[in-house]
Amino acid sequence: MRNQKQAMLFGLATVLLWSTVATAFKLALRELSPVEMLLIACVSSVLVIGAILVIQGRWHLVFSLRRQQYLQSFGMGLINPCLYYFVLFGAFDRLPAQEAQPLNYTWALVLAFMSVPFLGQRLRKLDIIAGLVCYAGVVVIATRGAVTSLSFSDPLGVALAIGSTLIWASYWILATRDTRDPVVGLFLNFLFGLPVIALICWLTEGFQAPPAGALAAAVYVGAFEMGIAFVLWSYAMKKAENTSRVSNLIFISPFLSLVFIYFILGEQILPSTYVGLVLIVSGLWLQQKKVRNREQALAHGS
Repeated sequence: MRNQKQAMLFGLATVLLWSTVATAFKLALRELSPVEMLLIACVSSVLVIGAILVIQGRWHLVFSLRRQQYLQSFGMGLINPCLYYFVLFGAFDRLPAQEAQPLNYTWALVLAFMSVPFLGQRLRKLDIIAGLVCYAGVVVIATRGAVTSLSFSDPLGVALAIGSTLIWASYWILATRDTRDPVVGLFLNFLFGLPVIALICWLTEGFQAPPAGALAAAVYVGAFEMGIAFVLWSYAMKKAENTSRVSNLIFISPFLSLVFIYFILGEQILPSTYVGLVLIVSGLWLQQKKVRNREQALAHGS
């Protein structure tokens, strides 16, 4: 049954978790390489999502798929978690959290643009304006305010952050054709991706006991960012009477994230970060306006 109050509570809980993960990324990456962190986080995520399926009485669904869907799980797992999180963690390894987090946040806009050729959706004037506003914010953050010089603080780090948005948007476009149960699908993606991550870690870094603090941070990322947050957000969407109101909660996340980054990581938040983040969120808000208008039109027509 739909319940807007419950949907908002699930949504707020998800936003709170998303707001902490940039800080957790940096804490783990102080002592772990991106692939070591990914291995620990992926193991944690598999265990947590598996436990959720058992608690919900849906564990049997893991074994009820067709052979083609298990092959699909392997292919999707190569994208997420393998490729996406390796690139994302690489960006956080090179950039301050206050820069990497907002840049990655533009994936929603990338998804809107990629949906035009791949899903046959229309590109409207509002999408173009939103894109210009959003990427103006990206330039402000990536250059730390030195916009006219176009001198990026870390070109490779910026490229990895932007690249992660392309990978994540591609993943969601492929997911539109995914008929698996969402939580079961996520569990299998991570389960099939885990051996690949373990092999890469063994070949590049080897296996060694991580420091306790870094281990805790990586486990937190796997349990909450990769696992519980996804489940909570899916509940929020299922319960919502008005999905736009719930979706708008995500605009709180990047600003709340700066609070954790400042107080826990001790990063001095640059003025350019605030300016760029306001531009990015404004662009995303404009892009979402089209969705809100469509929902209102459907509501009036029913």
